[in-house]
Formats: sequence, structure tokens, C-alpha cells
Amino acid sequence: MHSKILILDFGSQVTQLIARRVREAGVFSEVYPYDVSDEFVRNYGAAGIILSGGPNSVTEGDTPRAPQAVFDAGVPVLGICYGMQTMAEQLGGKVEMGKVREFGYAEVRARGHTTLLNGISDFVTSEGHGMLKVWMSHGDKINEMPPGFKLMASTDNCPVAAMADETRKLYAVQFHPEVTHTLQGKAILGRFVHEICGCKSDWNMPDYIAEAVEAIRKQVGNDEVILGLSGGVDSSVAAALIHRAIGDQLTCVFVDHGLLRLDEGTMVMNMFGKNLGVKVVHVDATEQFMGQLAGVSDPEAKRKIIGREFVEVFQAEAGKLKNAKWLAQGTIYPDVIESAGKGKKTAHTIKSHHNVGGLPETLNLKLLEPLRELFKDEVRELGVALGLPHDMVYRHPFPGPGLGVRILGEVKKDYADLLRRADAIFIDELRATKDEEGKSWYDKTSQAFAVFLPVKSVGVMGDGRTYEYVVALRAVQTQDFMTAHWAHLPHDLLGKVSNRIINEVRGINRVVYDISGKPPATIEWE
Repeated sequence: MHSKILILDFGSQVTQLIARRVREAGVFSEVYPYDVSDEFVRNYGAAGIILSGGPNSVTEGDTPRAPQAVFDAGVPVLGICYGMQTMAEQLGGKVEMGKVREFGYAEVRARGHTTLLNGISDFVTSEGHGMLKVWMSHGDKINEMPPGFKLMASTDNCPVAAMADETRKLYAVQFHPEVTHTLQGKAILGRFVHEICGCKSDWNMPDYIAEAVEAIRKQVGNDEVILGLSGGVDSSVAAALIHRAIGDQLTCVFVDHGLLRLDEGTMVMNMFGKNLGVKVVHVDATEQFMGQLAGVSDPEAKRKIIGREFVEVFQAEAGKLKNAKWLAQGTIYPDVIESAGKGKKTAHTIKSHHNVGGLPETLNLKLLEPLRELFKDEVRELGVALGLPHDMVYRHPFPGPGLGVRILGEVKKDYADLLRRADAIFIDELRATKDEEGKSWYDKTSQAFAVFLPVKSVGVMGDGRTYEYVVALRAVQTQDFMTAHWAHLPHDLLGKVSNRIINEVRGINRVVYDISGKPPATIEWE
């Protein structure tokens, strides 16, 4: 049985990062809304509890509070930002609106040599004070600590930047240790879960396989399972894991809508059908999709058509598998967290998720989601541990509608054919070009692709005039995909990509590079 950390979410946009950092320390953690019951907290079996940040102010009336059982459970508690303020308020301290708000970089002086911060610092002042470089995001501040607490850290603008009651193992920090801007954040969270909560590092993907296989076998029994295989990381890892558990009881349906990357259909069939021995039904539905997309240029309309047609094709294939009782999906933990916030007072929900295009209930299948506890990086690690090729598992994200949202305006088959060849050249050169440390530019970028522009420009090839299409190259670097910087690719690399595309892809005579950040632009063009 894994030791585990319970994270209560007060609506912060970065709560997921807390869970990721804890898991990176080798400790299992889960996120639940702050308003779970006292009984839930008592029965959860947490080795420690973390209270997240949030957008509210505890100085206002009806704002979120932690269940009282959090402080009565006798396990260590760490409050972060709003979590610190509600801890102070609930345990007898006082919080007020600050005259000066702190958003962004700050330097915090550690005090009191508490277990949480002892020996952790970024630099030491000439007076011998240990200092931390952190990320702040708050307007309120604590002006009176609860009884039994002592000062753990301070800044010029925030006299109580951290506090602790070490007798009860209650700790709280005003800054955000979960973000990379807090340089010692990983060490602080590691100290909390390992030394203070006493958790072992027993959460890793190679060991997780045996647990997951056992759980799938127990859930499915002798029933048959159907899975919509897209070729993406999540569905591919789900297929490999389920196949490891139940073998021929799994049938995958791979729908080729004509909007995949170059040779992707062949790669998927070879990997799963030939190498792994998975039963895969390959449906070439290119004509059906292209027919429905003819004349449609609005991005949202294209997405809806592609989703609808996928459901129709998948449903038709599922209808042929009379013994299937389960529908497997590659739902992962961020999908679960982001969708769970819907309807909560505190939750500033980013988006709701509908895997595999939102498959209809008329399929009458039970849902199997073997990856729903895992973050994306854990899914990738699991894929490698299951024997999937590293290059496939660590491929850049690819949108569900495929090239349909990388062809601006109307989608046509000849546009898709031109784009997939240009895109393949770009990716090939990114993989082949290394920096001074020997790392490929593909690995240095988070997402890279080509976009087809439905405009023509004049060019000269040989002694002749050309009037052909334009493609844009897009490459970004990001940690969370919520913000992104355009990648400063070497000019020689861009020049080589441009020359190859223009020379090898007849129909394209101009290549441009997108140097927009997110925001104001999005990563995808549509």
C-alpha cells in the first residue's frame, strides 16, 4: 500500500503542480476539492495534507475553509498561499488585506530553523541570514499568527511569509513552492513529504505496471474491451497496458481520417498489430471525413465535424463487436482534475474534457480508464516501461482533429498531402540537428509543426515563374502549455528546412516562421 498525500484544492490554477511535484518525489498524491467532508478526510488515510492556493480572500464572508478534520487528523499539514491564510484564520490567527500586494519574484528570509526550511537556502546575506528566491502571488497577509505558531520566514512586505507549529506538525508558506520560479520548491516539498510526513519513495511507473494489470483484470474479468486508438501517447499507452493485462480480450479500432502525420497509420499498425500482437481494426475513413469537411472553413465547425464523424465511424465498428462490454479511454489525471472543478464555487475551471469525441451512451458500454490517476509525464514513463519506443512515447502533442486544424480554412485532401510532407521534413531536421551539448532541437522544443496557409505567392524556380502555396513553421518552448515562447531555432536549421520543403514538396514555394508567443497567440493556429 502506497503512502499518500491528500491535496485539497482551493481553486488555484497551479494546484496540479503540487501533485506533480509530490509525485516527482516518489510519493503518491491526489487532488480533491476543498469542501470534502470531515469523514472523507478521516477515512482517506493520508500521511500528510497540503492546502492549495486559491483566488479568494479569507477576509471576506463566505469564502472557502478547510474541513476541521484536517487539523484534527494528527498528520502533518502544509498550507500554501490561501491555504496558509485559511489555516491562520481557522486556528485563531488574524488575516488582513495587505497595503502592498506581492505578485512575482521575492526574496524570503528564513527564520527559526524549523524542520521544513532548515539548511535550505539560495544564498546567505552578509549578516548570515539564509535567503530563498521564491514566487509570491497574494494580496492578503497574516498580521497575527495562531496560538502555538512561530515565525518561519519573512519579507519586507510580508512580515509573516511562513509559520509553523512544530508540535502539531502544521506548516504554512505564503509563497508557491510548486512553481519552478521558487528555486528550492522541490527541496521544500520533498522535505515535507519525506522527513515530516515519513513517506517512502515508493511511487514509480515500472512498479506501477503490476498494480495496474491486476486492477484491470479484476475490473474486466472475462469481458471484452474496445479502445479507440488514435496513435497519440495516451491511447497508445492505454492500449499497451490493457493488452498486457487481458491480451486478446482487447480490440482496438484505429480510425484514419486522412488528417494524420506522414506514415502514421502504417506506424500504428506495425507497432500494435505486428510488434505487440494487439488486435487492431484499421478503418480508412478519409473519403468520409473529406466529404463532410468540403466547403467548411470555420475552425470550430471543423472540430465538431471531425469529432462527430469519428463517433459515427467508431460506433459502427463497435457495433460489429457484439461481445464488447467495456469502452477503454486514455483519460489522464489532469482531465479528471480540470473537469472535477465544474460547479464548485471556488473552481476557476480551465476546460471540460470529452475523450474520444464524447462517445454516446447508446454504445451501452462500461468505461475503463486505466490512466486516470496519472499525469502526462507518468504516462510517458509507463509507456517506456511497457516497451513502447521512446521516440513514439515522447512525441510532441498532436491535436485530436489532426491536420484539420493546421490547414487554415477549408480542408482538402491535396492540402493535407502537401502539409504532412512539409511537416515530416521539419520534424526530421529538428531531430537531426543537435545543440552544443548534443541535444536535438526536437527535444529542446515542446511542440513543433507546419501549418498550411491557403494563399499562393509568386516564386522563381529555375527559369520559370511559380505561383504556389505557403507553409508556416511553428516551434515553441513551454513548461505548462498555458504560456509559451517561440523557439529561437538556429538560422541554418530554418534555412535547411525551407530549402528541403521547397525542393521536395512540389506545390509549396514559400516557407515562413511564426515568432508569436502565447499569449497573445495560441500554440495551434486554429
